[in-house]
Amino acid sequence: MEHGAESLSCLSYFAMRYALCPYAMMSFQMDPNQKVVYSIIEKRVKGTRKKGEGPYSLIASLDLRAREVISLVGAGGKTTLMFRLARELLLAGKKVVTTTTTKIMEPSSEETPCLFVHSDEEKLKQLALQHIDQFRHVTLAAERIESIKLKGISPGLVGLLCNSPEIDMVIIEADGAAGRPVKAPREWEPVIPPSSTLVIGILGVDGAGKELNEENLFQAGRISELTSTPMGEKMTCEGMAILVVHPQGIFKGTPHSSRRVAFINKVDVPEGMIWGREIGKEILKKGFPQIERVILGQLKSELPVAEVVFRK
Repeated sequence: MEHGAESLSCLSYFAMRYALCPYAMMSFQMDPNQKVVYSIIEKRVKGTRKKGEGPYSLIASLDLRAREVISLVGAGGKTTLMFRLARELLLAGKKVVTTTTTKIMEPSSEETPCLFVHSDEEKLKQLALQHIDQFRHVTLAAERIESIKLKGISPGLVGLLCNSPEIDMVIIEADGAAGRPVKAPREWEPVIPPSSTLVIGILGVDGAGKELNEENLFQAGRISELTSTPMGEKMTCEGMAILVVHPQGIFKGTPHSSRRVAFINKVDVPEGMIWGREIGKEILKKGFPQIERVILGQLKSELPVAEVVFRK
């Protein structure tokens, strides 16, 4: 076991900070051309929040259900979303496992109170089940690689974990993007467990308007092929939307039974809300029925969600 006593004090700090933090009311200019724009503030005003949820919460925005297995794909904030969502769930009284089926940076004790690294998956499962009641949130990995990274677990182990009554939620980072804001998946990506009930496809809004090359976007050649955007041209909102709805785009390999949510992150950057709303409008305009909503997010801000856009 790693991140022991130090993590317990850290957990108490975050519980006080985020449970007691007052949320400010905010308003947004609604785009009349969008099909439906629904602010989380509206949910608060109507009194339809679930008990324990704050305004702008990820739990409410994603409409999380009991015993979810949540896979995160795409680029531009997967790791941040995983640990921020885990913290919300922890404060809501849930017992959570976070992990990856690819690779992640080793988390800090602020991100997870307990980390287990073991190559034997049966042992890893036992460690999780033995300590989930104590820590309420544990992170699992198979081994350390490249000194600061962790190699993930198999989709099969995810299936075993989600069938364990001791665990309420499993969150998996199921894709890699080398720190870029936008990506197209390679042949073997993403690695989405078949047991996933919800798949969240993430785009960094800061990828819009960027020149299409490998320095700016991950797998730029593949992005060019899927979106018909010439290399060296600027990435458009329509191109970003195509990456979401294309069969070979960021949701590639999603189980048919899984719900899908598009999450456009970093809308707190300059003009980010303008870009985010436009991308969301393009996604929904393409009529892809599996995507039930588009979330405009700002995961490094105090309020992680700005708006939720629904299909009619």
